[in-house]
Amino acid sequence: MLAFSLTPCAHADELAEVRRLYVSGQVPTALARVERALAARPNDAQLQFQKGLMLAEGKRVAEAGAVFRKLIEDHPDLAEPYNNLAALQAAAGDYAQARATLEQALRANPAYATAHENLGDVYAALAAESYRKALVLEPGNSSVARKIELMRELHKPQLAPSASGRSAPPLASAGGAVK
Repeated sequence: MLAFSLTPCAHADELAEVRRLYVSGQVPTALARVERALAARPNDAQLQFQKGLMLAEGKRVAEAGAVFRKLIEDHPDLAEPYNNLAALQAAAGDYAQARATLEQALRANPAYATAHENLGDVYAALAAESYRKALVLEPGNSSVARKIELMRELHKPQLAPSASGRSAPPLASAGGAVK
């Protein structure tokens, strides 16, 4: 289910078929089909985005990142590619870059709730990092130890799933996509 409209897809049936193949587990076939479709329509943002989602979920992080970066370059007004790129950055542990990328998503679309949620998760991950550093510097600081425990109880930060409808991995793991 695609929760947004990137740009009009001239061949919606093709995109629907790619999604159907992918969801049914026919990943190599879906990727081959999206590649053929992109060869015919290289500027189709929806097909590019779908390719990025499939690559990210297939743990082909570098390739997915390249797809989302190209989408951002070609369509800087679309928030979704920024959001998905941020998920990849956060999954790699680069929370500072993920924060900056999510802020770009929100400049593109200030009403993008998923990007706001993901930014909150990134801030929580950054806070947890700072608390851990503080505890290393001052091991007996019970206040910091309590804050770390509260962060753990609050939630395991997780970027929200993207248009794929699948759950994203925790921020600390590789791969994943966001809404």
